[in-house]
Amino acid sequence: MSHYAEVKDGVVTRVLVVDDSVEDGQTFLAETLGFGGTWVKTSYNTHGNQHATGGTPLHKNFAGIGYLWDGTGFFHPKPYPSWTFNNSTYLWEPPTPMPTDDKQYVWNEPTLSWKVVK
Repeated sequence: MSHYAEVKDGVVTRVLVVDDSVEDGQTFLAETLGFGGTWVKTSYNTHGNQHATGGTPLHKNFAGIGYLWDGTGFFHPKPYPSWTFNNSTYLWEPPTPMPTDDKQYVWNEPTLSWKVVK
């Protein structure tokens, strides 16, 4: 199965699945099914410009509803003002990396730090 993201004004509005037997999923969705619009292939095996099985990543990240499309890759909207965009991974990064212990954390923007979730 192949996944295609519908993009309107640079924003993903839906993601649909097309059977692999369909030769051109973009044309199939836009014309054959009559949905129109712009459809971009996406892969749930792609995250942070890496492919889960070692293959070639497709468009940096798997598209989700509300994600942004810049013509190269998919990325979610900026989560916090202090975070910066990584042009290689197409992921947002906090000013301080999240701790890597066994605790769960949430970002605290006013203190620019990670807070333990109790």
